Amino acid sequence: MKATLTVSSPGSGPGGGAVNDLRRWLQRHPELRAHIKQEPAPDPAPGTMGAASELLTLLLAPGGATAALGAAVVAWLQNRRGNQTVTITRPDGTQITVTAERVRDLSAAESGEVARHLAEALERREPGTGSADMARPGPTGRA
Repeated sequence: MKATLTVSSPGSGPGGGAVNDLRRWLQRHPELRAHIKQEPAPDPAPGTMGAASELLTLLLAPGGATAALGAAVVAWLQNRRGNQTVTITRPDGTQITVTAERVRDLSAAESGEVARHLAEALERREPGTGSADMARPGPTGRA
């Protein structure tokens, strides 16, 4: 499965700082290292000054790689300053969004739960119905 990760920060211009940092973070994980490919930002829309984000592409097999990706993205966001957003787009167009603002203060158990839900959302076989926002787990433990 090809998953595309977009990294953005509100109010920041184009540049590879955050996406390069995420790429380096993901490369620390042996189960993800060989699956990462950085792509240039898409051409900006006419009338705009530039792209707002950069892309990382991962080719993932179900199971371990998606679980490792979910855990790595949540941990990366928890360690960032400012409000970062990572949007993961599945091949069917479904987007899963995780923000630093929503995961920064989670306990280890809550972080694990969000990472598990993220991995499950990536592995779903049926086409998505839009986007999902991974948030602080509610009283039922679900994100």
